[in-house]
Amino acid sequence: MGANIAVNSDNKETWGGGGVKPFGASYGKMMMWFFIVSDALTFSGFLAAYGLTRFKFIDSWPIADEVFTHFPGLHGVHAPMYYVALMTFILIVSSVTMVLAVDAGHKMQKKKVAWYMFATIVFGIIFVGSQAWEWKNFINGSYGAVKTTDNHILQFVKDGHQIALADFVHNDRKDERVQHQRENGLWFEKEATISQYSVAQVQEAFKADPSLLIRIEKVNLETKQKIILSREESLAHLGKAQMVVEGANLQVNEYGNPIFADFFFFITGFHGFHVFSGIVLNIIIFFNVVLGTYERRGHYEMVEKVGLYWHFVDLVWVFVFTFFYLV
Repeated sequence: MGANIAVNSDNKETWGGGGVKPFGASYGKMMMWFFIVSDALTFSGFLAAYGLTRFKFIDSWPIADEVFTHFPGLHGVHAPMYYVALMTFILIVSSVTMVLAVDAGHKMQKKKVAWYMFATIVFGIIFVGSQAWEWKNFINGSYGAVKTTDNHILQFVKDGHQIALADFVHNDRKDERVQHQRENGLWFEKEATISQYSVAQVQEAFKADPSLLIRIEKVNLETKQKIILSREESLAHLGKAQMVVEGANLQVNEYGNPIFADFFFFITGFHGFHVFSGIVLNIIIFFNVVLGTYERRGHYEMVEKVGLYWHFVDLVWVFVFTFFYLV
């Protein structure tokens, strides 16, 4: 009885998964599935936290159609969500090319595997580059706003449409204060980039143009639009202005609630790191394919394993896209 259950220490396949294969999957595939399940739980936790936070601040949450409005080469054109939709399409296409690479590997077609892997890598690089471009625009901002002493964001409206600070504040900053830098000895640490305009300039320019109004960050839940104040209310709110905000970072956000920016940077950055890691893995596998490594092994299982990871990354983006951009 004991001899039947004893483990043969000389069996080199014991730690390589050479024993019983659950569901007919190899050891490597099972480990990849374990990783995918654990990573899926991690992303689920992040997205659940985002959803709960958004529900808590639903009346002041930034509107995605007003935040992600840029498209490369179309400066000044209002194109809400167009480029994000294109990014999503590119990532989905990369999943198709990965499927074709795995299928070609099953048929031992080395050249086709190499070409489809190469296409997947190119699409992945385009996606990561596009995500970096989205980050740049989000950080730089589109219009600018002011933050009040009670931590509210005020945006500016003319004829019912939001306008940029540059559209009505035409003078350069008057105080000419030098930004604190460790290098110039003004302070012991760096500070955030000084805004192009001062609070006094914004207030002065706003008072000089009676057609301007202020839009607060609070959303009318019936119209799904931010509330625009009367001229008198606008002047009263602007009197509490504390600082000019241009763009978004981990402290302030010209689009509204700063927690939105915190989640955006963290979750999309975490996903972007996964895509970048997938690109690196795909490049390694691609060179192994070209060098004939898997041809000599007699199978392309490594292509299939990295394909599982790539499909997972694509699927996660569908949920990130839904949470941040569509809902």
